[in-house]
Amino acid sequence: MATILVVDDELSMREFLKILLTKAGYEVTAAAEGKTALALAEQHPFDLVITDIRMPGMSGLELLAQLKQMQPEVGVIMITAFASPDDAVMAMKNGAFDYITKPFNVDEIKAVIRAVLKKKQQSDSLPVSGFAEIIGQGPEMMKIFDLITKIAPTPANVLIYGESGTGKELVAKAIHNRSRVAANPFVPITCSAIPESLLESELFGHVKGSFTGAIADKAGLFQLADGGTAFLDEIGELTPIIQTKLLRVLQEREFMPVGSTKTRQVNVRIIAATNRILEQEIIEGKFREDLYYRLAVVPIRVPPLRERISDLPLLVNHFLEKYSRLLGKEVQTISSYGMEVLMQYDFPGNVRELENIIERGVALESSNIILPENLILSLHRQKKNQTESPATTTAGAPLFVAAQDENELFAEGLEEVLQRVEKQMILHALAKADNSKMRAADLLKLSFRSLRYKTKKHQID
Repeated sequence: MATILVVDDELSMREFLKILLTKAGYEVTAAAEGKTALALAEQHPFDLVITDIRMPGMSGLELLAQLKQMQPEVGVIMITAFASPDDAVMAMKNGAFDYITKPFNVDEIKAVIRAVLKKKQQSDSLPVSGFAEIIGQGPEMMKIFDLITKIAPTPANVLIYGESGTGKELVAKAIHNRSRVAANPFVPITCSAIPESLLESELFGHVKGSFTGAIADKAGLFQLADGGTAFLDEIGELTPIIQTKLLRVLQEREFMPVGSTKTRQVNVRIIAATNRILEQEIIEGKFREDLYYRLAVVPIRVPPLRERISDLPLLVNHFLEKYSRLLGKEVQTISSYGMEVLMQYDFPGNVRELENIIERGVALESSNIILPENLILSLHRQKKNQTESPATTTAGAPLFVAAQDENELFAEGLEEVLQRVEKQMILHALAKADNSKMRAADLLKLSFRSLRYKTKKHQID
């Protein structure tokens, strides 16, 4: 069922469209003005928005511009009782699908709605060209695809950062596969998986007799990746000594194997990844600042799954197909309630956790559809969500104050009170995150773009 948001300051028009479209089989939500519409769209992306142009406060054209920033793929139909060529041109220029004047013919608007939804359905069903290894079509992932396309042909070093399980190595492989050295080796190494005493040898190699057990010369990561790409995962785990040696590789394009007295030249592109905040590690003296800037010539942030939840159905279908084939099952889909359960979950383990959930669901399912009882989510996270109470200080006093008493609550109204609490939460998150908007956005379970919009709205510097 397609979801439609109707925005009009006239109650009669909102009710008319809601009744008309509900009878036509759509799920319809209505808003009286632009600010409320934006808040609704942030909580739940819509397939289509139908908005009046002239409304008090935020105009329909302003709403259109902000909706397209938030959700570029959303279809928007503009309606107005005051037809203006300038408005029509501006609406179409800013991405509206159509511009309809009141009073309109019922069959006409139904036909336009069907056309918008058909176009969106066709767009949603198209695979992402050239990025079969990464599943995603939301705005955040499309920005990453665009960045990969631009930087892949260059020799620039790349730093990929994001939470564990978001797919940083897939991004690294995509960059290598589109580079000019795609035919040469892509050599990955996870820095935290190798004991500190062996890491130098794994990276730079060693010569025979350099230490106990070194019975022959051994090539390290950089020698193996010469002419291609070296992928250093969990780069934040490197010791200060290894950081210094890595900096030499980046600056001089040479290294010295353990136990050797001769340097070796190397031509290798380095892509590093981390789930740490390296800027904070620099402040704490744990990571070299000069090394950071050598690695982060092009930084790429891979968003957590909770920030691109619109990609969830694509990912679920991909993993269903993969594990049905691998496990010899014929599980073709997931129940609508099962999908709803997943949509409400925040996936602390990101895409890796989702893959594990679907693999387990396919293994447990005896029919051709995964039912909710076979979706085993994190019990700790579920329990936390169920038992969390409103935020309080350590002394038990409320952390956020909506209103002093009932009179103030109803005198100001729901919208004003909610805006006040929202501002308090943002200020509190920024304080906890040392004014880092990126970390504050993670705390608030918001995208960086949404937090930036809200800080501007509340005039938070």
